[in-house]
Amino acid sequence: MRTYQVLAFLLVLVIASVASENASTSRGCGLDLLPQYVSLCDLDAIWGIVVEAVAGAGALITLLLMLILLVRLPFIKDKEKKRPVCLHFLFLLGTLGLFGLTFAFIIRMDETICSIRRFLWGVLFALCFSCLLSQAWRVRRLVCQGTSPAGWQMVGLALCLMLVQVIIATEWLVLTVLRDTKPACAYEPMDFVMALIYDMVLLVITLGQALFTLCGKFKRWKLNGAFILITTLLSLLLWAAWITMYLFGNAMMQQGDAWSDPTLAITLAASGWVFVIFHAIPEIHCTLLPPLQENPPNYFDTSQPRMRETAFEEDVHLPRTYMENQAFSMDEHSAALRTAGFSNGSLGKRSSGSLGKKPSSGLGNRPSAPFRSNVYQPTEMAVVLNGGTIPTAPPTHTGRHLW
Repeated sequence: MRTYQVLAFLLVLVIASVASENASTSRGCGLDLLPQYVSLCDLDAIWGIVVEAVAGAGALITLLLMLILLVRLPFIKDKEKKRPVCLHFLFLLGTLGLFGLTFAFIIRMDETICSIRRFLWGVLFALCFSCLLSQAWRVRRLVCQGTSPAGWQMVGLALCLMLVQVIIATEWLVLTVLRDTKPACAYEPMDFVMALIYDMVLLVITLGQALFTLCGKFKRWKLNGAFILITTLLSLLLWAAWITMYLFGNAMMQQGDAWSDPTLAITLAASGWVFVIFHAIPEIHCTLLPPLQENPPNYFDTSQPRMRETAFEEDVHLPRTYMENQAFSMDEHSAALRTAGFSNGSLGKRSSGSLGKKPSSGLGNRPSAPFRSNVYQPTEMAVVLNGGTIPTAPPTHTGRHLW
């Protein structure tokens, strides 16, 4: 009996330990999951799962756009559409980085995660805003002059503008972490926002440049400028919203640091989707479209006089794959002379005879009829091109060819 009691006591202890371990773990997460990644699957804090799903879907769409652009690249024939392809890849790479950085604000903070947050936030947004500024510069040139800058110039401008934010973020980390020996997570919200002033300047300049893309004589490129304007305007509204919430809203609602990470994670996911929907997809769609003909000819428009585009058959020397039958040509010419009143040999006799004598034939006084070969006979295509009316003979018409 004592043996059974000992075994029952041990079984109760095992069940109690397992129950206590399950109670310490979050609902929806496994037992072997590190506490740092609990927010990725915790059903009690649903915001992490929702933002994770939105960011993951955005990353997949961005990768798909990059693959489509890479596959269709050899089929892009228009040079004005092929020049910014590298800039499109750079912009999609920055957007993909925004979606990936969202996961750094869902998991729990440590020194490495905080350093990644502080460095990549400003750099990735600087890359996206620099690409938008280069695109606005390109579209403005296309709208005003009809030509865009070279591809390496646009990519170089975007990289140089991004490099400024890289220097700012690096200096901020070096001064606060290495020199002052402070933890990477020990920073104030105001310091985080102040380190992003350069990104705000880029955003405002891009918005002003996008306004000028709507003015120009080449109207086919104004739609691209309109999408850039919408993208920058929505980004400006997002930045105003998250800065206000991050600096003042959380403190007013007495949430403090509890809502800081959700605010920044939602901002990253929303900004990435704004870039994809309002800029990446329209630009790639316009790039992959075949070039349209500016003014296609309308052969059935009879409101205006139509000018012939090619020379007549006397001016165009086409190679002939057959030999002309000279016998039929001579017979037709002789028949035409007899119809006009000249018999065989009479032309030479009249030229050598006296001027006062009348010809022996009674047909000599008849006015010579025009040759049948000199009558202008338009073809069916000429009638169709002239709007259904029979055209007159051109000034250079000398007669039909004698076949």
